Amino acid sequence: MKALQDYRRSLERSREALDAPDRPATFALCGRQWDLLPGVFAPVYSPTTEISLRLLGLDDPRAAGRTGSFLEIGCGTGVIAVAGALAGHERVVAADINEAAVRNAALNARRHGVTHKVRAVHSDLFADLDPHERFDLVYWHSNYVLAPADYRYRSVHERGYVDPGYAAHRRFLTESVHRVAPGGRVLLHFSERGNLERLTRTAQECGRRLRVVREGRFAEGAQEVEHLLIEVTATTR
Repeated sequence: MKALQDYRRSLERSREALDAPDRPATFALCGRQWDLLPGVFAPVYSPTTEISLRLLGLDDPRAAGRTGSFLEIGCGTGVIAVAGALAGHERVVAADINEAAVRNAALNARRHGVTHKVRAVHSDLFADLDPHERFDLVYWHSNYVLAPADYRYRSVHERGYVDPGYAAHRRFLTESVHRVAPGGRVLLHFSERGNLERLTRTAQECGRRLRVVREGRFAEGAQEVEHLLIEVTATTR
C-alpha cells in the first residue's frame, strides 16, 4: 500500500509521461481516436482515463441515454467530457487549470462534432466558472495521490498526479455541492493510490458525506489497483 501511495513515484510518472520520446499526437481509446497536445495528461501512459470511462459507463462508443448538463473538473484531453456529450448530455463544460488541456479538450470536441455541446474553460477547480451556472452532474477524476502539504509543483502537468495536503480535495468537497442543480449529483473518482482515510476525515471537516457508488480493481501495469466512484453530498444537520 505504501508503495502505491508514494507521491515521489507519481511525480516520476508525471515527468516520464511529459518527456516521453514516443509521445504521440493522437491515440485510440474505447473505440475512438483522440488528439493529444504537448503538456497534457496522456491517457496512453496511464489507464486511469479509460477506468474513468468504465466507472461512468461511457466506455462503450454506443453509450447513450444521458441527459442534462455535465461539468468535468480536470478535463485533460477532454475524452470524458466529449464522451458524455456523445452519450447525450446536452450542455457540457470541460474545465482545467492547464491551458494546454483546455485547448486539447476543445480540439477533441471539434474532432467528434460536439462543439455545440462542449465548452472548454480555463479554471482552477470552480474559481473561474460562472458562479451562477449549475449542473446535473459534477465530476472530477481527482489527483488523488497525497503529497506533503509543503510540496510545490514544478509544472502544471504535475497537478494531474498529486495533491499537496489534499488542499484541492478540500476545495472540491466544500464547493462542488453548491454547483449542482436540484436533484444533481457530485461524483469523485478516487483510488487506493490515494489516502481514503484522510479524504474521509477532510470530508467530515467540510460537512460532507462520501458514499461509494461503484468500485473495481483494474490493471495498472503489473499491479491491480482499486478505483472508486464516490458520491459527495452535504451532511444533513
